[in-house]
Amino acid sequence: MCTSHAHEEGEASRAGAGRRGFLRATALLGAAATVAAALPAADAVAASPRWRPDPDSRRFTLAVMPDTQYLFDGPSIDGAPVEASLRYLLEHGGDENIVFLSHLGDLTQNGTKAEITAISEAFGLLDRRGVGYSVLAGNHDVKASTTDQRGASPYLDAFGPRRFQGRKTYGGASPDGYNSFHLFRAGGRQWMVLALDWRLSDQGYAWAAGVLARHPGTPVVLTTHELVAGDDSLSAYGQQLWDRLIEDHDQIFLTLNGHHWPAGRAVRRNAAGHDVHLHLTNYQNRYFGGAAMIRLYRFDLDRDVIDVETVSPWILGRAAQGLNELERQEIELSGDADRFTVAIDFAERFSGFAPVPARPARPASAMLVAGTAAYWRFESPVDGGTVRDLSGRGNDLTVVTVGGGALGWSADHHPDQPGHGSLEFQGFKSPLRGAYLRTVDSAPLNSSTFTRGYTVEAFYRLPADWDPAHHAWSGLVGRTGTGGAAGKTADDTEEPLATLSLSNDREPQWAVRPLNQEGIATNWGQETPLETWWHLAVVNDGRHTTLYVEGCPVVRNPRAAAVGIFSVGLPWLLGGYEYGGAIDQILHGRLGDVRIVERALPVTSFMNH
Repeated sequence: MCTSHAHEEGEASRAGAGRRGFLRATALLGAAATVAAALPAADAVAASPRWRPDPDSRRFTLAVMPDTQYLFDGPSIDGAPVEASLRYLLEHGGDENIVFLSHLGDLTQNGTKAEITAISEAFGLLDRRGVGYSVLAGNHDVKASTTDQRGASPYLDAFGPRRFQGRKTYGGASPDGYNSFHLFRAGGRQWMVLALDWRLSDQGYAWAAGVLARHPGTPVVLTTHELVAGDDSLSAYGQQLWDRLIEDHDQIFLTLNGHHWPAGRAVRRNAAGHDVHLHLTNYQNRYFGGAAMIRLYRFDLDRDVIDVETVSPWILGRAAQGLNELERQEIELSGDADRFTVAIDFAERFSGFAPVPARPARPASAMLVAGTAAYWRFESPVDGGTVRDLSGRGNDLTVVTVGGGALGWSADHHPDQPGHGSLEFQGFKSPLRGAYLRTVDSAPLNSSTFTRGYTVEAFYRLPADWDPAHHAWSGLVGRTGTGGAAGKTADDTEEPLATLSLSNDREPQWAVRPLNQEGIATNWGQETPLETWWHLAVVNDGRHTTLYVEGCPVVRNPRAAAVGIFSVGLPWLLGGYEYGGAIDQILHGRLGDVRIVERALPVTSFMNH
């Protein structure tokens, strides 16, 4: 729901994050790399902005770094690419809202103390700033033939539980120290990264299952070194991991691993019937051992997507110095396996273990704001052909049928609708049939001209079989009486005095004859998809009219002054549209709460707020 056109602080930069954001950052990264080369590591980090992710923003980023082993291989250790990627997290953690980094194992080639020490020092860049991150052992970091029960190792000395103890995101480790879990807040909720050793023992599986059991409502990203072996295929160990842990734990919705190449993806259906996205990312076979490329998983909870991008901050930072031929090919990867979007309906996907509680119904009295002229809600089938006006103003509705039509009822409603129910209109044109509602002849609303302003609100939903050939231009709410009857000669004189209708493209349109104009003033919204509940609000402040869709102002709002609504004392309609003084079209869809207020309401007072 929109409340303003103004961006919240920091939101504009987050909204623009992406490939262009990376390219704009190139000069900055280049300068940062140059400065860092001339300064001690601590001074370079001190020059970076503070890492402070927004835990409530519904847009956030999980950074992923796969196999870096060729950068830390015996005598040929080069930590610059890793340091450049880690500095990127520090320098752009704010505009990217980077909440966590996961390394996928094979930090080093041989797991020697010298190699481990070198990459451990690089990760000190994050340690000194309190950045949340996880690492795990790959087969090159430890003895490949061992499980997480292998005991002491240089890897464990550097990246074991002691390193993370006391961190805000650190949840704990298995008794052996090789498996860990990490908790962070993003999008207003808690998330987990479950970082597992390259080979789990029976004890490791039991520990992981226990962690999940202790956090039953937390979505989980599982990271490990080996799982997916290529597009749509798992390795033998990956299949074991699926069978023994992933399949029966619905919380695990995304897995990330390295080890194999090239990059690939798979989707498996778990025991709960939900998709699990399994991603392989590894670039060690590419130029400069992958140049410490990072994956950015940009979660957008409003769009229900994860946008994925793969880049090398180290190569980006070298652009100002001039790139060689291979660097120019590796600056960012745009293949289908490296840059893509994952569509996830997060609420539905997490419903099995963390259902979003439905918003409870609100009493009708709470909707009777000052100036309420009429309020109708449909929490039960229409009884006796009459719908009472809950404002107490006497604007009751009666049912009018055409061609043997009838009104249905449904418990379905907009998730933010005050009343829990809706009427189902089954209109059809050629031949015209259906049923609609009209205010009684004695309704005070019929003669009101709203000279001080108005707010008209309605909730609606169109079904999958909505057909513009038979259902377009049906009215949600409108006032009868024609422009000709009102003495208005400009524009089509047979059009009604006011109508909130839906075009053949399902665009909401408010068409009204104001008191101070001869013609029809119109506000237009955008196409509204089928099988989705929508809230509309038309707000006139006594001079100008604004149409809102889901609390967001539309672009086509006329600037000309518009005062009130002309009346010839005839009824209002719900679900019907008149032309030339006769019913011409009937709504095909569901209509929820409708409210008319004799003043302009702020967005914060709309019924869906």
